[in-house]
Amino acid sequence: MKIKEGFILRSICGEFIVVGEGLAQVNFNKMLSLNESAAYLWKAVEGKEFTKEDLVNLLLEKYEVSEEQAAKDVDHLTETWSKEGVIEA
Repeated sequence: MKIKEGFILRSICGEFIVVGEGLAQVNFNKMLSLNESAAYLWKAVEGKEFTKEDLVNLLLEKYEVSEEQAAKDVDHLTETWSKEGVIEA
């Protein structure tokens, strides 16, 4: 997977927001809000190819969470990012 070009993570008033910039994202007419851990993952993989396992490992390195919970959270997160069109396979 990879974050699509033209999507930028911004911190606005203490909130992490993904916005589309440029002509390629002209149909992305919304903002995607991320919590702190999702923003951490976004920053860690921005501009890189990554797998779900990479994201799970990043969560395990930073947070005290079980591998099962990290995998569940990553599944939910990648489904959301895919549905919103901000990542590509």
